[in-house]
Amino acid sequence: MKLQKLLDRIHAKITSIRVLQLFTAFTRVLLAIGFIYPSIPKIMNRPFTILADSDPVGHYFNALYQTGFYYQFIGWSQLIAAVLLIIPRTSHLGALLFLPIILNITVLTNSVGFKGTWLITILMSLASMYLVCWEYDRWKPIAFGRRPFKSKTMKLELIWLPLLFSVGSITSISILQYFVGRSLIKFDLLFFLAVLGLIFGFTVALHHRFMRVGTI
Repeated sequence: MKLQKLLDRIHAKITSIRVLQLFTAFTRVLLAIGFIYPSIPKIMNRPFTILADSDPVGHYFNALYQTGFYYQFIGWSQLIAAVLLIIPRTSHLGALLFLPIILNITVLTNSVGFKGTWLITILMSLASMYLVCWEYDRWKPIAFGRRPFKSKTMKLELIWLPLLFSVGSITSISILQYFVGRSLIKFDLLFFLAVLGLIFGFTVALHHRFMRVGTI
């Protein structure tokens, strides 16, 4: 609780500074524009660069362009992040969506040696992190909030649930063999599926045992 109160005081003090408020608004709009421009050609399914395949950057973007719907999906993600970021009420969602996208771009531009752009993307990543920190009060329940009750586990759940998944995995492969008409059942495969089902079921049961429920 001491850490939470300390962060609350720091955040309240920083966000009350008018110069930083203006800087935050400026950063949001600037980053939004930085995503809107490259999102348009992707959404319209047009090439992002005219570099040849002999260039590592051109080779990557040409290959990315060939993915079709995924290429457009990236464009829509960038556009949605930009729109959410520029609207004050949804700026926290925009910052959270913006961050993983720009971090991925930053790693990409540094790995393929995108001249000049690597520095810009690093600065954009730092700016995005700043915006996420600015919304600390909106994310605080994730770090410090806790649901009041433990989940109600069933009797011997750590035993029967793994067994259920183990038997279920073997049954599933048997049903699949019946419809496919091929000999899929082998001892080593059955043993592997049984063990895998036990591990999966035990993990589910263990997670359920320590899972908390209720309203934060």
